[in-house]
Amino acid sequence: MLLKDKVALVTGSANGMGRSIALKFAEQGCNLIIDDLSLSASQKVADEIKALGRKAIAVKADITNSAEIEKMTQAAISEFGRIDILVNNAGGVPGTEGRGNSDNITEAEWDRVVDLNLKGPFMVTMSVLPAMKKNKYGKIIFVSSMGAVSPCVSVLHYHTAKAGILGLMKNLAFELAPQNIYVNAIVPGPIDTTFWDALAPAGPEREALFNAIAKKEIPLEKIGRPEDIAGPALFLASGLSDYVTGQIIHAAGGQPLLAHGATFNIEAYLMEKAKK
Repeated sequence: MLLKDKVALVTGSANGMGRSIALKFAEQGCNLIIDDLSLSASQKVADEIKALGRKAIAVKADITNSAEIEKMTQAAISEFGRIDILVNNAGGVPGTEGRGNSDNITEAEWDRVVDLNLKGPFMVTMSVLPAMKKNKYGKIIFVSSMGAVSPCVSVLHYHTAKAGILGLMKNLAFELAPQNIYVNAIVPGPIDTTFWDALAPAGPEREALFNAIAKKEIPLEKIGRPEDIAGPALFLASGLSDYVTGQIIHAAGGQPLLAHGATFNIEAYLMEKAKK
């Protein structure tokens, strides 16, 4: 097993990409701390991991709250004695209902979304780092977004925060390399998760949107699933990547191969659909 007896904290792991990453890690022998805003949802995933024969604890921590972060870290250390792997997965644009362009963004929403997607992962990392430094070992994985480098919809606060994640990753990788702490990032392309609820509800409308994106923007001509991010995360968390730090893996169906960058405008597509 690639992660036999390792201990991983995965934020935002009650559903979507975080859940898939946690389950993939467990299949490879890892014990886990499952974190989300819902303790019952976290517990459900922790129970799935226990059913695989691994240890898991469920926690409820808002990553914009430093006190809750510290409580989560201490719970992990108390239970397992260390944290070998951190996956900064929690994020999103909850409550924005698709807003975020220069016509409708507000200062309050900017602060809230940037806190969640940039400051939050920073604070979680700062909380976990002392344990990693003490053990002279760690694997830190940040989850960014293709919108940070090639947007197909204007979500200024979210995409700016996800671009900042890449800068944070590279600086930490440089600083922490002598301490045997590896820091890398995954840039997912379009992945079918609840993230899309603000733009298109689940059902025929979302399927039509996904089909349009896949045909125009994805060389593999398909939208990704949460499981498609778990594989790259496993590579970066395991000994297979022990000579890899400061790097970005684009898990995006070949989207970065398109020389012109993203040309499909989701907002324009949805507006045109609404007229019909």
